[in-house]
Amino acid sequence: MVLSRTTTESNEPVSSTFGSRYALTALPKYEIGESSIPKDAAYQIIKDELMLDGNPRLNLASFVTTWMEPECDKLIMDSINKNYVDMDEYPVTTELQNRCVNMIARLFNAPLGDTETAMGVGTVGSSEAIMLAGLAFKRNWQNKRKAEGKTYDKPNIVTGANVQVCWEKFARYFEVELKEIKLSEGYYVMDPEKAVEMVDENTICVAAILGSTLTGEFEDVKRLNDLLVKKNDATGWNTPIHVDAASGGFIAPFIYPELEWDFRLPLVKSINVSGHKYGLVYAGIGWVVWRTQHDLPDELIFHINYLGADQPTFTLNFSKGSSQIIAQYYQLIRLGFEGYKNVMENCRENMLVLKEGIEKTERFNIVSKDVGVPLVAFSLKGQSFHSEFEISEMLRRFGWIVPAYTMPADAEHITVLRVVIREDFSRTLAERLVADILKVLHELDTLPSKISRKMGAEDFGNVKGKKVKREKLMEVIVGWRKFVKDRKKMNGVC
Repeated sequence: MVLSRTTTESNEPVSSTFGSRYALTALPKYEIGESSIPKDAAYQIIKDELMLDGNPRLNLASFVTTWMEPECDKLIMDSINKNYVDMDEYPVTTELQNRCVNMIARLFNAPLGDTETAMGVGTVGSSEAIMLAGLAFKRNWQNKRKAEGKTYDKPNIVTGANVQVCWEKFARYFEVELKEIKLSEGYYVMDPEKAVEMVDENTICVAAILGSTLTGEFEDVKRLNDLLVKKNDATGWNTPIHVDAASGGFIAPFIYPELEWDFRLPLVKSINVSGHKYGLVYAGIGWVVWRTQHDLPDELIFHINYLGADQPTFTLNFSKGSSQIIAQYYQLIRLGFEGYKNVMENCRENMLVLKEGIEKTERFNIVSKDVGVPLVAFSLKGQSFHSEFEISEMLRRFGWIVPAYTMPADAEHITVLRVVIREDFSRTLAERLVADILKVLHELDTLPSKISRKMGAEDFGNVKGKKVKREKLMEVIVGWRKFVKDRKKMNGVC
């Protein structure tokens, strides 16, 4: 047997990483090391430490794609060294991005002719896409106010309190007031009536969510559009709509084609979607498309020529990899409409299987809806002596990552667990998860309640032999959930 050996600059032979001094030496954490180490040792040590990460396939907290076909993996590696911004050097990659923009815009029913080019851009995710869309709305509103001789220093956006944290970032970073519609128990999306009531002359747009992060529910964009048309006719404001379809944009066209939420509605001026969610591409790709070229102010587009030919650019960053753009094009032509429809139908069916299994435990209330992003959000029933956070923590012993979190403003007393059904979550895994949830529940039933310890013996007494008033018990449960929430901030669940 041949034993391969490498030699460092100090002529130290390394026949095995675990037999070398590198297995005994602490790696640099805060300052770069003084000397080099062999490549195989560096690889093995880093790989070993990464074993402590969770398994991406079992990360049911995330909407982001964790599996792609090997052929696409190869394409990604073949293009990993291409900088997308070098459009003159990589014109084919630029052409593939433009094809993706056109396909997605037409998927969303943009009013385009057969040969007309869509207006849109690839981004690193929906967060950047939302920033760009928001900037376009702000600039259009400012230009309109200037032309009318009115003040333009107090723009606002109307959203539901269920929006993803990137909307809060946009409002704070670009000095736009965020007017949020509070939620209520049993209704965890933006109320269109309340949203339109909050619109005023300084509203640059109303943001509707096609697939709430919290429950997966689609907001009623059609109802919002109809109400806003009436208000615009009465006031002359012409307030537009942006649809945040980060999660639902690659779902609704395939399995809910009759649902009107996109450019079929006249006030929808821009839509963002995450390619790295149900677009079925690894993390790092999003898209934003506009209804027409007039909806994106030309003054926001920069033109550069120091990389070769004149290149228009509208992004927040500059350099970025080409791999995810190429992977998105692969999925669009590989799957086609039929393939995407099959994947989304499978996700919906497996969601229903999981929901049925959780309902059969008779321990949970289902919070999510059947129509929407394929996920199951559920909370413990009634006077449970344990919390959703305990269930989430104990499921990690089986490898599952299932988040527990509290709802936003005016529904903070509701705590839920959420399981996102992705392409690679099969029926077998759904059945296995239900079995593991049952194991956790049975174990919790044998453990003392953290709630009882928090109350104290004088308040709680012997749980088995003494009844506790519902009001007192609920007060303590809410207090416990707030205590856990303060320790585990989950507002940015994505």
